[in-house]
Amino acid sequence: MTASPGPAAEPFFLPVEDGERFCLFYPAAGSCRGAVLYVHPFAEEMNRSRRMAALQARALAALGYAVLQIDLHGCGDSSGDFADARWDDWKRDLEAASAWLDARTGQPLTLLGLRLGGALALDFARGTARPPAAIILWHPALSGPAAMTQFLRLRVANDMLSGGDVRAGPSALRAALGRGEVLEIAGYDLHPELARAIDTLDPVLLAPRGIPVHWFELTAAADRPLAATTHATVGAWRRARVQVDVHQIVGQPFWSTQEISECPALVAATCAAIREPAHAF
Repeated sequence: MTASPGPAAEPFFLPVEDGERFCLFYPAAGSCRGAVLYVHPFAEEMNRSRRMAALQARALAALGYAVLQIDLHGCGDSSGDFADARWDDWKRDLEAASAWLDARTGQPLTLLGLRLGGALALDFARGTARPPAAIILWHPALSGPAAMTQFLRLRVANDMLSGGDVRAGPSALRAALGRGEVLEIAGYDLHPELARAIDTLDPVLLAPRGIPVHWFELTAAADRPLAATTHATVGAWRRARVQVDVHQIVGQPFWSTQEISECPALVAATCAAIREPAHAF
């Protein structure tokens, strides 16, 4: 896929209370129509998604939207280690990033969250004094227990391959976290406080009030139905009068593929959606 031409990204470090956060800013080509803050996914999914994040940022910038990417505390090139990361720290990072974007552009903000970054975007949106004008979710992981179980299973799989204690399943690992142990999982040191915060996320409680949402689900085939969990969450949100449009896009789960992969259809659909309001039904 060839990215749309536009101004080059501007790297910088954003100062915060406990250090610096590495950022990439993509200025809007021509008159600025809006601002977009990208909220990256969890752990290794962040690195595998960098290519798609960059393609989307360039495409949006070419359309006239200023885009900011931020490496959250303990992630990527930002200060701190992953073991130091806390959920509330990440929300404060988003607060600082959105304030920077507002000062730079003065335009309405759209949050674009991928996977667990979608849950973080929603949690941030419901607590900030300056809520976003819209939220875009890329295949969001909104059930905290499900997301944490999936991550813990990486440790289980590694233990099986390395001849470790195969009895230490997700329940045993949760018990270790409950005792205050920091667990090494797929190269990431998971602190119990961060695990606890993720484990309590509830997709129904994350429903954004008064903020339109475009929800994108990647699927292997166009005629495949929505996952039951997605269908249930969207139904609950709509009953709560949340404006949410669901878009099914055929493509690979680029955040989990072994090789770096792209989904041009998702980039194009996101560009089309950001210019249109979401609908309640």
